[in-house]
Amino acid sequence: MGSFAKLLLLFAATALAEIVGCYLPWLWLRREGPWWLLAPAALSLMLFVWLLSLHPEASGRVYAAYGGVYVAVALLWLWQVDGVRPGIWDVVGAAVALSGMAIIMLAPRQG
Repeated sequence: MGSFAKLLLLFAATALAEIVGCYLPWLWLRREGPWWLLAPAALSLMLFVWLLSLHPEASGRVYAAYGGVYVAVALLWLWQVDGVRPGIWDVVGAAVALSGMAIIMLAPRQG
């Protein structure tokens, strides 16, 4: 697997961990879910932070690029969990966001 594919998978796992860490408290607050949902939410958010720390780039660059992948994963969540199919403009927006991520992470850098 190429380095870009590994980077994309790491960002996708990071986004999923963040979304789950936010979704579970949302269920607790908005849907009156059980209080114990907060424990796996906290673990998921700890996983999110750890996954972000695995990148060798400067933290600000990683955070900026991660945002693009987060947009795409959030739209997949919208479709798979919320049952709302993303529209064409959602897909276009995700493509633009992913393009931004690729530019940020793959641009040549001077030593």
